[in-house]
Amino acid sequence: MRFCAIGLATLGLGGCLAEKPFLVALPEIPQGYRASQGGPAHPPGFWASQFGSKELALLVEQAQEQNLDIAAASARIVQAQGQAEVVGSGLYPQLQGTEDASRTLSPGTLRSKEPPFRSSISNRFDLGLTASYTLDLFGRNRALALSAQEIALSSIYDRDVVAVATLATVANSYFLMLAAQDRLRLAREDIRIAESVLEAIRQRLEVGTATALDLAQQESVVANQRASVPALEQVVQQSRVVLAVLVGRTPESMNVRGGSLDTLKIPAVSAGLPSQLLFQRPDIVSAETKLAAQSASVAAARAAFFPTINLTGTAGVASLTLKNLLRPEALAASLAEGLVAPIFTGGNLEGQLHAAQGRQIEALEIYRKSIVQGLADVENALIGVQQSAIHERLQLAAVAAARRAYQITEVRLREGTVDVVTLLNIQLTLFQAQDQLTQVRLQRFQAAVSLYQALGGGWTRERAVLVFAGPAAGSGPVTP
Repeated sequence: MRFCAIGLATLGLGGCLAEKPFLVALPEIPQGYRASQGGPAHPPGFWASQFGSKELALLVEQAQEQNLDIAAASARIVQAQGQAEVVGSGLYPQLQGTEDASRTLSPGTLRSKEPPFRSSISNRFDLGLTASYTLDLFGRNRALALSAQEIALSSIYDRDVVAVATLATVANSYFLMLAAQDRLRLAREDIRIAESVLEAIRQRLEVGTATALDLAQQESVVANQRASVPALEQVVQQSRVVLAVLVGRTPESMNVRGGSLDTLKIPAVSAGLPSQLLFQRPDIVSAETKLAAQSASVAAARAAFFPTINLTGTAGVASLTLKNLLRPEALAASLAEGLVAPIFTGGNLEGQLHAAQGRQIEALEIYRKSIVQGLADVENALIGVQQSAIHERLQLAAVAAARRAYQITEVRLREGTVDVVTLLNIQLTLFQAQDQLTQVRLQRFQAAVSLYQALGGGWTRERAVLVFAGPAAGSGPVTP
């Protein structure tokens, strides 16, 4: 890492600018995560394929290539690289070509006070080159160029932050749709069960072993179950719309089939060592790179206190007639040197230095915060993975118990040995337990996605720079 725990000096560009080093003290990095069993990190790679859904893997791949937010972030890379080229041009000589042709009519009244007045016409032809170069004796231009290069590099990492978040959103939206489909199937099965019980109560009412109140209560259960269907249908359809937008397409141009969470699997992911996170998350590396850029800006602001030396040279030919323009006698040349040294600026340079130092300190605190937040994200994700697994296991037991109770109660209802109120309560308990189980499974899948995202989604600094191969930045995925 560019900045380690013991701290490194900021850029020393120019021997005359040596100052007290700017030390970077990182937050304390723990030896391991509290909610992790330890062990080496499990490289996620293309993590979307590890859930066992080809459709999800395809959606993530399409989002990598077509998502509009990622494309916009890629365009910002091109902008930053262009700006870096503009700033970096100050390190090189500037050469310009000039050409001028003029024809001038001089009035005769300027040549004589008395008539006759004779006007004159003259021609002039010029052809030349102008070269200029600023001697970067104190490193100001080098510091500005390095700052711009670091900003351009951080824009690549910022693009990857958007990509990792976008791919996680695709997965979470897909799982939300599958959970809604599961809940929809359960709701329809619950309606069938409730209607079956309703018919049994009607039969008992005919023989006088049930009351109209019993019938009305069961009709209420059936009506409530039917009323839950439109909301679930809405979630399924709107999730498809969200996924279409995430892959950069209109909702009408694509269809997501979906399925069931029961057909998927939860991948096992090891978080590894907390220190590895500094290399795995693009937001941390981006903050580090921006700190380096601000450090270079401080060096440039400090170098502005020293003189600037400019060298300028011109060479060319000039003639009153075009035919004589290339004769040796038409040659003209000049060489100039200029020095500008700040003496009194009214606090302008001091203010710029103080502002640059303030931005450097701000970038340092943002960098430190990104590390702390990254460690917290992994810890929270690990807790979510563990607790959601426990919750699902307990909820499965609750569903099994509720189903056994309902089966026993249904048999006794038909035998006439249990009252309807008991059946209603057990019936609702079963319906709620089944619906809650689906939601707990959704939370478990989303916790796994959160862990992948917290670990950087398989991102590495080296891969990020290699993937971006030129202006067509929107064509490359972040993960293999």
